[in-house]
Parts: sequence; structure tokens; C-alpha cells
Amino acid sequence: MKKRGSRTRRWQICHVLEQADEYRALWQFARNGREIKLALARKFSAAESLPASAAGRTLTTLWQPRLNIAWLPSDEVFLRALELPTGDPDEAPGIVELQLESLSPLPVPNVVWTVEAVPGLDKASLTAVVVIVPRATVERHLGGLEQGRYLADRLELPQLRELLAARERRDGAWLYAHIRNGHVSCLAAWWKDQRLRHVTLLRLPSGESLPGRLSRPIRQLAWAGEVEGWHDAETRWHVVASSPLAEQLTAAVGDLAASPVEVLDPLPPEKLAAASAETDSTANLVPADVAARYRQQFTEGIVLRVLGLFLAVWAVAVFAFMGGLQYKQFVKAGVDRQVQALHNSYTNALQLKARVQVLSDQVSLKFAALDCWRAAAEALPAEMTMTQFNFQGKARRLQIFGTVPGELQAKVTEYNEALARATVNGEPLFAKVNTKSIQAQPNRPAFWSIECELKRKEL
Repeated sequence: MKKRGSRTRRWQICHVLEQADEYRALWQFARNGREIKLALARKFSAAESLPASAAGRTLTTLWQPRLNIAWLPSDEVFLRALELPTGDPDEAPGIVELQLESLSPLPVPNVVWTVEAVPGLDKASLTAVVVIVPRATVERHLGGLEQGRYLADRLELPQLRELLAARERRDGAWLYAHIRNGHVSCLAAWWKDQRLRHVTLLRLPSGESLPGRLSRPIRQLAWAGEVEGWHDAETRWHVVASSPLAEQLTAAVGDLAASPVEVLDPLPPEKLAAASAETDSTANLVPADVAARYRQQFTEGIVLRVLGLFLAVWAVAVFAFMGGLQYKQFVKAGVDRQVQALHNSYTNALQLKARVQVLSDQVSLKFAALDCWRAAAEALPAEMTMTQFNFQGKARRLQIFGTVPGELQAKVTEYNEALARATVNGEPLFAKVNTKSIQAQPNRPAFWSIECELKRKEL
């Protein structure tokens, strides 16, 4: 299966997991600006569960990106170093893909492959380390990780990362050896002219016969190197392993080394994990379809979480509304009881108010009638006679009728003006005063009528 790398996005939290048969080792790193700090380093038994922060992805992943790296055991891993006529690491996968049929030990559809670019001194070319693994092996390892709820964003080979993370790249043969799951995993690499010429993996059972078992494949590699030109009798040998494994590897090299074998300490596990976290590598052994499935699961999980949160908020809102409604109904019932208790007294109060209002109106009408009678009587000239006094309190109207000698009709006008000037407590008594009619008859008194509109507001 074709597997191209993609550059890792910038992360805030990174987990590096090593899963063996008997244990699991987890390192957690946190990024603070450009500085990367180790936040957690812990070993778990095979039965223990990983921390929730490493096992699952939550909504915080959206604004706090995480990177999950898993180390692949070296079982059934094939490595090959190729010289490529390009200095651009992004072009390496396309060039390797054209040669994959001849490089892969298995049919291409049945493998997962990736490319790790190793730039050299010559900017016009680079060395590409091709990593080829049977797809069944990758799926089996990812399945074990998924059972622990660990979804890997990147799957890589720790031995290769240790080789590329080494600061010293002196010419010669380098053997990086570790014991994992009861087997010795040894990565053999040859550097010549500051360029990686060859890299391969040797895997043997550990035991007292290790020097004898490892001597033959190392000699075969040395002979192949002599044929290809990257190994000769002057090649210096370097062993990177912990004691006593370093002593066994030194014995396996035997007389191939023209000078004493240099023994170096391997990178501590946390340093190797930090190298994996810090590397912005395009090499990744997670198949594209598996990565797409992980992304889909994450997206669906986020949607379900958001939907669940929305439903929870909606349910709380509904319960709050129902609780508020019940409280309002309870308050209303109390008010209804109070209203019922006050109903009779309120009705009696309305009746009493109406009676008081009627009495008040009657008193106001009486005083208004008296004021009108006083004003009409005081302003009436002696020559005039009042025959009828009609007071309409609700209509706020006063009608006066009378007689006057025919030759003194002008007295009606004077009387009209006097009524218009009438006051009570300094306020005009009438708003309007009009002479409605004057009916004169020969040799008889004239009949007159005056209509007044009261100005008092209380009527």
C-alpha cells in the first residue's frame, strides 16, 4: 500500500507510547513557546489503562492540538538506504514510489511504506531511508493500541529515530542495539563521507550464543559493503548499547575492526521520546485510510459531544422553565386565595365608595345651586323680574327666565354681563353666559331667557 508522509501540525501536547508484550511506556511532553518540557514519564503493565488525557480526545483538542506518536517494534521491518538525485525532501516519496516494486520484499499492495529523508553535505542530493512493513503487522499493532484507546497520529521506528537523532555522524559502522521482548534488535548503519550509505535491521534471540549468531550477518554486511565501496579494512566500528550487550556486540565484530571498537551509551528512553516529539518529520507508517478513520471518529465524537451538550443544556432549560412555571402557579394560587379572601371586603368598599361619591355629588350640586342662586339674585336689576330658575347640575347648565319692561330691554344685556363676572372664592362661576332670547310684545312686558355654563370641575 502506498503511504506518503504529511508534515506534523504544530502541537501543544505530545504523547509518545512504546507498547511491548509485558509493559507500556508513556511519555507526555508540553510545548511552551519554543521550549518542550517532559510532563509525564510512566510505565504501565499490560493490564493497566492509559491516563484519560492520553487515551481519549475531547473538545479541548480543537484549541489545544495534540500529537500521539507510537513506536513500532522492529519485527518484520525492512530498511533500505537510497541515494536520490534531489535535494528537496518533499520530492523523495515520489522518486521512491517509482522504485518500490524492486525495493519491497512483498507485493506493494500488502505493505505500508514511508520515507525518512537524511540530508547530507551535498545540497543537490540526499539519502532516503525507506521503511517497509507488512500491512498486517501495522494493522495488528494499531489494533493493540486501539484496544487501549490510543489513536496514533504517527507511527515510527525508534531505532531509526535514534540513528537520525545522534549528533555524531562520524564515518564508520554503527551498531545500535536494544533488548525488547526477549530479542536483540540491532540497527546497523554505515556512514561514509558524512553520508548514510547503508542501514539494516538485525533481530536475534538474546542469550550466551549472541556473539556467534550475530557475527555471521555482520560479516555478510561487511562483505557486501566492500563490494559496494562503503566498507573497507579501515572502517571504524562503533557500538551504541548498554553493558553487557555492548560486550557481546564487540565480541561479534571480532577481527573485522582494524582498531578498537568504540562503545557509546544509548540515548535514555525519555531522550529518545523527546527526539520523536521534537522531530517535524514527514515519515509516518499510519495508513492513510486508518488516519482518515481516526479523523472521522474524532469528528463524529465531537459532533456527538456537542449534541449531547446541547441536549443537556436544553433539558436543564426545560426543567428550569417547568420549575419556574410551577413556582409561578404556586404564587398565583396564593394570590387567588388572597383575592378570594379580600373579595367581599373589596365589594363592600366599592359600594361604600359609590355611596360616598353620590353624597359628595349631591353636596356639590347643592352648593353649586346655592352659588348660582346667589349670583343670579345679586346681579338681577331691580327693573327685571325672574320668573323661573332651572339648575341642571349633571349638565353643568343654568337656565334663567323672566320679564322686563319693553322700554328697558337693555337691562337684559347688563344682567348677562353681570352674570359673566360672577365669582366664587375668586374663581369665575360661569364659563359661558348667553342671552338665548328676548321676546317683546306691544304694551306688554318682554320675556327673556339666559343660559349659563358652569365652570366648576367637581360637577
